[in-house]
Amino acid sequence: MFDAVRNNKRIVQAFLALITLPFAFFGVDSYMRNSGAGNDVAVIGDLKITQQQFQQTLREQTERLRTQMGAQFDPKMLDNPEARKAILDDLINQRLLLVEAGKSRMFAGDEAVRQMIASVEAFKVDGKFSNERYEMALRGQGMTPQGFEAQLRQDLTMQQLAGALGQSGFVPRTVSDRLLALQTEKREIVEYRLNLDSYLDKVKLADDAAKKFYDENSQQFQTPEMLKAEYVVLSMETIGAQLTVSDAEVKAAYDSRKDRFQQPEERRASHILIASEKLGKDKAKAKAEELLAQIHKTPAAFAELAKKNSDDPGSASKGGDLGFFGRGMMVKPFEDSAFALKEGDISGVVESDFGFHIIKLTGIHAAKEKPLAEVRGEIEAELKKTAASRKFAEAAEAFSNTVYEQSDSLAPVAEKFKLTVKQTDWLGRQANPANGVMGNEKVIAALFSGDSIKNKRNTEAVEVAANTLVAARIADYKPTALQPFDGVKVGIETMLKRKEAQVLAAKDGAEKLEALKKGDDKLTWGAAKTVSRIDYKAVSPVEAQAVFRIETGKLPAYTGVELPGSGYALVKLNKVVAGDKMDEATRKGMLQQLNTMLAKEEVQSYLAALRSRYKVEINQAALEAKEK
Repeated sequence: MFDAVRNNKRIVQAFLALITLPFAFFGVDSYMRNSGAGNDVAVIGDLKITQQQFQQTLREQTERLRTQMGAQFDPKMLDNPEARKAILDDLINQRLLLVEAGKSRMFAGDEAVRQMIASVEAFKVDGKFSNERYEMALRGQGMTPQGFEAQLRQDLTMQQLAGALGQSGFVPRTVSDRLLALQTEKREIVEYRLNLDSYLDKVKLADDAAKKFYDENSQQFQTPEMLKAEYVVLSMETIGAQLTVSDAEVKAAYDSRKDRFQQPEERRASHILIASEKLGKDKAKAKAEELLAQIHKTPAAFAELAKKNSDDPGSASKGGDLGFFGRGMMVKPFEDSAFALKEGDISGVVESDFGFHIIKLTGIHAAKEKPLAEVRGEIEAELKKTAASRKFAEAAEAFSNTVYEQSDSLAPVAEKFKLTVKQTDWLGRQANPANGVMGNEKVIAALFSGDSIKNKRNTEAVEVAANTLVAARIADYKPTALQPFDGVKVGIETMLKRKEAQVLAAKDGAEKLEALKKGDDKLTWGAAKTVSRIDYKAVSPVEAQAVFRIETGKLPAYTGVELPGSGYALVKLNKVVAGDKMDEATRKGMLQQLNTMLAKEEVQSYLAALRSRYKVEINQAALEAKEK
């Protein structure tokens, strides 16, 4: 079912690169309902993206980036029109593609979802899928199995559509050969540099030029206001670290949740699959029965027959081995048969949606209860987290009240909640995520407020992350100040001279270029250099761009390019030669890049066509509205 995906990975990758946001857990049904009213963010034909759905996705993306980037995360990254529009575009694309996949009858089946889940390493224990680990991992992300599986099914459906699109795109050999030849083509050039420093002596500044620039651009010469702050952090983690859990509490929690620590029975089986779609139902069944007869005669030949005959590519090479699995991981007819066998038994021919199976049961892990010693750490962590959550909710209000009521010091609140008063280095008004909690925009705004600067009072308690509050106060402060003119005069004069020298160099270079184009070449050129589109290290990037824009019909040919801050460069192109023949690995790598570029263009064109077909309308006011 997923051959198109496996065979067209470049298109799939391009698709997933463009559809960057994971699906929200609305399920297919919610995509098809027209909930919401006049504040919908977008309308796609008969479908709507509500303000609630958009804000939910925005929150999820914010938390995802916060988790990935840690202290480097800046909330401003998503608090701008461009980021909000990008998120909305992803949501629109997702809905369009799901609807289109539905119309094309593309749908990921239960078996595909099960196989994908079973292959995730995070859900395995000792190399085997663990239902308990699976559910625990999802709980840690605030997900349910139903929600996760609905999301996964939609992702797999999207990949099917991507694979189908990939079958239509390719780069003709003549085109790819020409493009690769252009990449390796070599151009021999020589340069003549007009260095900016050579023109400095020709620059004559007016006596008052530096003072005039200083007066007109005084903001450039102000030292910014800075402050040092002391602060305290109240978080669920700090409260949790102060808590202890007794053995009795752990034992009670274990006894009350024993059903959770039951490890269900798992079975290991090998199978031979004869796919119905390959031979037709009747022929597939007949072949399966023939193989079963051979196995009854020679049971030891099962693995060899699986390698030669099974249509399941994932297990055939391993003699049909599927590893251990629990209930719910296989299609029902297969599961019912596997769990009815005794170890070593071989089933009859079992029919499923995929075809006809012959199943051999090779192992059984009986259901068992995990002992308290094995799960003690997990229970203690959960009890602490629960208690810390409750205590944090109780402490948050008291923390806020204390920093407000005793605003002349952080010592009282630190003593009350057993916190450490920390101190920053110099901070500016620009929030910097590298400063951790003290790089938070709201904290910085509170510190630089008029009341905080004037009266040196505590800031209010600011929520900088989920279950994390910060209060701060100014320990030292430096106001904005204008640097004296005498201290910056020399720097201004140097800057103005170099600016004028750059103008002179560019003017002289342009005149010399015109003379060269008319055949007047009297310059002493530098040593010859060879550059290609792949390797142009011999010149600056801006020169390389100019070199490859030169028309090569008549040589030598000339071009010139301004080098800001350095002067001007004249370039003479002497000859063009074919590049060296690529080794196979390099050729494949470049073709892959070329195909990826084409794939992205195909996907973009496809999405644009879908938008036109379904008439997408965006409510700009709703898009810009902030969550209340």
